[in-house]
Amino acid sequence: MIERIRQIAKRQWHSGTQTMPLLTENEIYNLSIRRGTLNDEERDIINNHAAVTYKMLTSLPFPRKLKKIAEYAAAHHEKLDGSGYPLGLKGDQLSLQSRIIALADIFEALTAKDRPYKKGKTLGEALKIMEMMVQDHHLDKNLYDLFIQAKIYRDYALKELTSQQMDV
Repeated sequence: MIERIRQIAKRQWHSGTQTMPLLTENEIYNLSIRRGTLNDEERDIINNHAAVTYKMLTSLPFPRKLKKIAEYAAAHHEKLDGSGYPLGLKGDQLSLQSRIIALADIFEALTAKDRPYKKGKTLGEALKIMEMMVQDHHLDKNLYDLFIQAKIYRDYALKELTSQQMDV
């Protein structure tokens, strides 16, 4: 795909006395995005929210029993295999609380119907994606199994999802 973009970028068009490239450098860069719709700079801005979460929450005067809230919340995009962000934590480096928040965040993000950039997935689609994330060692298998067996997903779905999303 990127090679095809480079080939197209070599072409020019003529407007009267001017010769212009068919694609600008910016267009080439943005058309060469390998995954999703964000370029590297835009993805960095999005990913920075976890670090900002940590900074903001550590500045708050939580009582002693809640002192790790910032750590738990900031790790909600970490994955068991270490491929997450902001710190690339993996396995036992991730607290149970962070793993729970990650699972809940992913489920909510997949099914959310209020995102202007995407339609909320059906319950079946969301659970299938999460199963794959368990297989890829991104999510905790034991927590996911509990999420399914205790039907925690159903309680949320009944309150928050549309009837069209309820396919399971």
